[in-house]
Amino acid sequence: MTRRRAIVWGAAAVALVALVLIAFKLGRFPPDTTPEGAYLRIAYNLGASDTRACFPYLEDRAQHAAYTIRDYRRKAFERIEASYPEPERARLLDQYRAHAMAEDGADVWVDLAAKQGFVARLRRDLSGIGKVEVTGERATVETARGTRYPFRRRDNGIWGLTLFTAELVAEAERAARDWDVVEKAALDYERAR
Repeated sequence: MTRRRAIVWGAAAVALVALVLIAFKLGRFPPDTTPEGAYLRIAYNLGASDTRACFPYLEDRAQHAAYTIRDYRRKAFERIEASYPEPERARLLDQYRAHAMAEDGADVWVDLAAKQGFVARLRRDLSGIGKVEVTGERATVETARGTRYPFRRRDNGIWGLTLFTAELVAEAERAARDWDVVEKAALDYERAR
């Protein structure tokens, strides 16, 4: 092998290693402890039609609300099953079944995301990141198309999307009020027997 050929092969090897390192770096997500990383994971999971995998990237209050919905719907479901007469029993059991039988809050999130159009709202503009503004525990990811997504740093350091928190908290409060109504009606049905 001539010296010239050895230099060419060496340069080619260095270029190949550089390309592999660049591809590896570009192919990785930023950590989810950054707003960019959380946003990109949401976009990736929605692109893969995996709504459930977006749940860890909701803020804490939204996640707690989803679990609260499941817990109240389960209590109401069990109370209706034990005390309500037909046909009221069948109608209400059908209404509460999806959330009452949910394994966890992520299943509630998936159901509500489909029924209330959360996924459609996100898919409308999940484009590249234009800029990120971080102010303390809050951040805003602005897409290349100008849509702004609000995030808040969660207790575990991961950034959580706050876009649906108000709606999930309102649904949790509705589930708590429904539980009160179900309990009062169940007591009335039991007294009437």
